[in-house]
Amino acid sequence: MLFQRTLKSVIRATGVGLHSGVKVTLVLRPAQPDTGVCFHRVDLDPPVDLPVDPFMVGDTRMASCLEKAGVKLGTVEHLMSALAGLGIDNIHIDVDAAELPIMDGSAAPFVYLLQSAGIEEQRSLKKFLRLKEVVEVREGDKWARLSPYEGFSLDFSIQFNHPAVHQSGTHVKIDFARDSYVRDVARARTFGFTQDVEALRAEGLALGGSLDNAIVMDEYRVLNVEGLRVPDEFVRHKVLDAIGDLYLVGHPLLAAFSAHKSGHALNNRLLRELLATTTAWEWASFEETPPTTVAKLYPALIPALIG
Repeated sequence: MLFQRTLKSVIRATGVGLHSGVKVTLVLRPAQPDTGVCFHRVDLDPPVDLPVDPFMVGDTRMASCLEKAGVKLGTVEHLMSALAGLGIDNIHIDVDAAELPIMDGSAAPFVYLLQSAGIEEQRSLKKFLRLKEVVEVREGDKWARLSPYEGFSLDFSIQFNHPAVHQSGTHVKIDFARDSYVRDVARARTFGFTQDVEALRAEGLALGGSLDNAIVMDEYRVLNVEGLRVPDEFVRHKVLDAIGDLYLVGHPLLAAFSAHKSGHALNNRLLRELLATTTAWEWASFEETPPTTVAKLYPALIPALIG
């Protein structure tokens, strides 16, 4: 059997919003079975609940932003990615600002927080969304696709006109029947270009960005003294983002995701197209022993190798 998961205890953290530059306090709390992932803007009176939902995604410039009745919560994708990677179904997330903290620009600090709080199984079956038909969206030369697969895999390629990216790997395939989210995905950081900073800040974006929470490149090279964590960190971060964006559907997927040059907007369009195509998917739970590829999605929790 595969059961739902939540936290064992409450844990909190503080950080800075990547785009707002504002200090943020984050509190992660256990939730009852079938609650799902629910964010709460506790800086408002009364607090506003923002349960994850692809149709509540508004602004997708440089991040995924939930929006409800004019209340926004941005940059949710890295924490959502960590929740998906650790198989956490039910959680309350209190936030006292309009954006989640960026931490080090990856999902690794969120993995550390979640594992520090402890993760426990609940006596309710995990509910998967299983693909039955191919669903695809395109925008020019960009595309994203979900295909039937008894497991969860991501095949992603990127294209940037920059020597540092050209020298790194621009294509990666991750299959969680064999790969580890913590080891192979979670540490990949977000990235940006110095020539874009002025334009972004004029739009009220990247106000909290720095070499401490992003890979930054000038016209020729990576400016971070420590360099890249892995040679193909750029494309691995895109996979990290995609995992978080896809988990906004509210349930783990049994599907193969493939994409070229996709980002938050196209990932969200793909989810909306999926849900609108009711013949393309079904619900699945496993009361008996699941297929091997499914069972390996969420192995027994072990200390994370974050480093």
